[in-house]
Amino acid sequence: MTQTTVSPARRAETAAQLRRGRILRAVRSILRHLLLALLAAIWLVPILWLLVTSFSTDRGINVRQFFPASYTLRNYVNILFHPDSVAQFPRWFTNTLVVACFNCVISTCFVLMVAYALSCCRFKGRKLIQNLSVSVNLFPGVLAMIAVYFVLKYLNLTNSYAGLIMVYAGSSGLGYLICKGFFDPIPIPLREAAKLDGASDARVFFQVVLPMSKPILVYTIISSFMVPWTDFVMAKMILNSGVSADWTVAIGLYNMLQKTLINNYFALFCAGGVLVSIPISILFVIMQKFYVEGITSGVWDVSRAFMASSPSRRVK
Repeated sequence: MTQTTVSPARRAETAAQLRRGRILRAVRSILRHLLLALLAAIWLVPILWLLVTSFSTDRGINVRQFFPASYTLRNYVNILFHPDSVAQFPRWFTNTLVVACFNCVISTCFVLMVAYALSCCRFKGRKLIQNLSVSVNLFPGVLAMIAVYFVLKYLNLTNSYAGLIMVYAGSSGLGYLICKGFFDPIPIPLREAAKLDGASDARVFFQVVLPMSKPILVYTIISSFMVPWTDFVMAKMILNSGVSADWTVAIGLYNMLQKTLINNYFALFCAGGVLVSIPISILFVIMQKFYVEGITSGVWDVSRAFMASSPSRRVK
């Protein structure tokens, strides 16, 4: 056997190429991390300003300095325990919590039932329903605001939490796609075996499919809970009586930013913004593992099914 010898010049050139490659990768990594740090700073600076301003002794906006001169808990005490005609945060919080809980239960049921029907059941028109729902999702919900308002007005459901919950929950079934992607990989023989044992579709859903879908269930619950908690447009359109005690948190906090109120209520607005984020933060901390697993599994299964169903994307 003959051994190939590499000249010293060739070895030096290879070593130089390796060094240039390592340097180039290091520079790219540094630039990438600098960009991510810049984006994180842009995202975190307003949140930090909101947090520190909520402890400020100044009642209005302080544009002279980022950090307040002195700190106090008075803003939190006032907004929680001393409501007035403008800031009725405890009442707004209760209203929003009631709407969010009802919407969470109803929307979760709708999404799971629609996803199960389109994933595990076979019936005429199934593909047509899927295509229509995807097409409808291409248009933002605000396009139907005027029609929704007049329908609710005709039914005498404006200025009522029932009407607001109906608006939130009525269109929730269209958000079934990620949940359906999670149900698709569940083995068909498992469901068929349950049906051979005499189980109905409802029993298969509750006792077979649902226990295997805890991550997507958590994701659906959190998503449904967040919709009314962060919505302003639909709530403002429906709850338009002008009675501040009937508002949700989003409407009430926005009202504090009026020109005649902002100089006296901006610090309270910041304190309310911090308090609003606490329930969502607690939910995410407790259920983060299931939330991430649910959304990643659902999206991955949807994309895999889409790639498999498209002939032009199949590997030949």
